[in-house]
Amino acid sequence: MILRQNNKLTRTLPTAMSNSTGGDKRDGYDLPVYGAGTHLFYSLHVPALLCITCSFISAVIVLTLSYKSKNFRTFFKWSKSERFVVYLAICDGSFNLAHFTDHFHILVKRDHVYPKPLCQFYGLMLAEFITAQNLMVNVVAINAFLLMYFNRNLDFGKRDYRLLIWTFGIPLIGATIAAFFKQLGPTGSFCYFDGVRGTTSNFLFTTVPLCVILAMNTTLYILIFRKLTMETRRLRKSIGTQSKTQSVNHNAARSMSLFVLAFIVQWWAMAVYGVWAFVNPDGVSTVFFHFVTTFSNIGGILNLIVFIIIRKTSKMFVSPTEDTKQSNLPGREKRETV
Repeated sequence: MILRQNNKLTRTLPTAMSNSTGGDKRDGYDLPVYGAGTHLFYSLHVPALLCITCSFISAVIVLTLSYKSKNFRTFFKWSKSERFVVYLAICDGSFNLAHFTDHFHILVKRDHVYPKPLCQFYGLMLAEFITAQNLMVNVVAINAFLLMYFNRNLDFGKRDYRLLIWTFGIPLIGATIAAFFKQLGPTGSFCYFDGVRGTTSNFLFTTVPLCVILAMNTTLYILIFRKLTMETRRLRKSIGTQSKTQSVNHNAARSMSLFVLAFIVQWWAMAVYGVWAFVNPDGVSTVFFHFVTTFSNIGGILNLIVFIIIRKTSKMFVSPTEDTKQSNLPGREKRETV
């Protein structure tokens, strides 16, 4: 990308996804702050902060309304869709807190985040909750697919321990290892994987999994939507217990598919940008880079929209009958609200 600074043309990389080490640069602190001295600096951080603020407020609204409308002590008896909303709101809220502080620090100081451990902490928080959200929505997509095509419902274990270990535990281990090997730090735009030392780690930890999950979720969403459309037409013509039973699973799958659609909207730009910047960092469009900072920071808003839709259709959800099996427990059927 070409930026005009002090009447000279300076080539700089706008992103955490860059794969250029810039010769003798030791780490991300040797990279220039993105857009410093130009309008691009403010056009990055101000919109990002606005999106993050709205997203955080949305996450707080979701959590408040969720716990206000239901008994917190019975949380693990809530429907899966209702629990997913809460888990994703926690992901969004935590991500927003760290990312807001990160952007605000850079905006005020017009410099990288110091001290270095603080920037690494911000990077760890982003790596943890971005990956957690990716994995969780992927589980949602798989669960919805199994409900639609095999009438099976994933068993997350007592108090969702299997889901929580997979979605929060695994990313935490990966992010901690990255921090230990000094892969986290400034990117020139914010704190994530170091823009010099951590480019390969970022590609393997973020870009590759995100692209795989995005492709998988998109495929599953299309299959679910197709099946729902076909089954809805068929169910309108049928009556009886079987029709009602299938309708319950279809409603649950439809609700879960909303999370998948929101995920696609939020992360498509980052996936495309990650590959583009890794292959040809100097060819990345400034406009597309700003798409990333907009879409990736509106997760809380999208989750709130999903929450509102689920609330409006909540009367359609009832406990599934014995026809719905727990895919992890073939020898024993277990009732659970989906």
